[in-house]
Amino acid sequence: MTLDLSKTLDRVHERQWALADVDWDAPGADRITDEQRPKLAAFMADVAWIEQVGARAFAALARKAEDPVLADLYRYFHAEEQRHANAELALMRRWDMLDGDEPPEPHISIRLAMDWLDRYADSLPLAVLGSAIPMLEVALDGALLKFLVDEIDDPLCAVVFEKVNNDESRHLAVGFHVLEVIGRNPAHRHAIDIAKVLLSPAIFTSLPAAMPLFTNARDNVVGMGLDERKLYDALARFDKVGQRQPDVRRNPSYLVLKEFGKMVANRSHPYHVLGDAATRIVDHYPRRLLKSPPSWVDQLTAEPVV
Repeated sequence: MTLDLSKTLDRVHERQWALADVDWDAPGADRITDEQRPKLAAFMADVAWIEQVGARAFAALARKAEDPVLADLYRYFHAEEQRHANAELALMRRWDMLDGDEPPEPHISIRLAMDWLDRYADSLPLAVLGSAIPMLEVALDGALLKFLVDEIDDPLCAVVFEKVNNDESRHLAVGFHVLEVIGRNPAHRHAIDIAKVLLSPAIFTSLPAAMPLFTNARDNVVGMGLDERKLYDALARFDKVGQRQPDVRRNPSYLVLKEFGKMVANRSHPYHVLGDAATRIVDHYPRRLLKSPPSWVDQLTAEPVV
């Protein structure tokens, strides 16, 4: 069934929330154990920065969407992803995981992905970004955040991530709708999109940027105790969209990303030989060679902003 974007936009508008709505001093912060703390701090930092990366992708999608209602939805999603990152930082501050109120330094793999996205996101076709975002969000919403809620005994964690997951469910509904719309494009449109990607320098730098990011994030959450099958099952939801909707399977970007997601989730896949090698190389990448962080990271804050 085709999604009514106008009604969805109304729901998104009605269900906005702010960090100031959450009682950050509520009891339960002391339930984080010393055993959980180191790995949880590293993982929460990764999640917060990945939310910022998602926000930047939605900003690019808002510029590309021809439908003005869809563009408005993407603008809301951009702001919501930033709010999610700030909420996750606020949880980190509640759990005494920050140095003062400063955001943690992003892992080098995330910094490189941020630089890549900031450079190339606005030149990528909507078919590519519009296919990548739903795949990332099924993993984030269907496995990673659910795992945190199940594992963390602090009641406020569940309160915060219920709000985050409600937003993400609307992101996914729109993302799946866009996958179907893209799939209905005529064959020549798909051919043009493929040519744009293959002729762009973005394609030659995307894997070196993406492989360490996904390998590091995947291994961090599995190291915390996530059953690998749950991550695979979450990504299977992305696969099932194409099984249910023949139009989706006509989108080449969806087909490529679907298989990429399966490879990332399956640690025994030969892909991880390359992924691990890329991760080892990136771990030794000199930070002095990084350019200044993109300006959009300045909106990351643990303060209870609106």
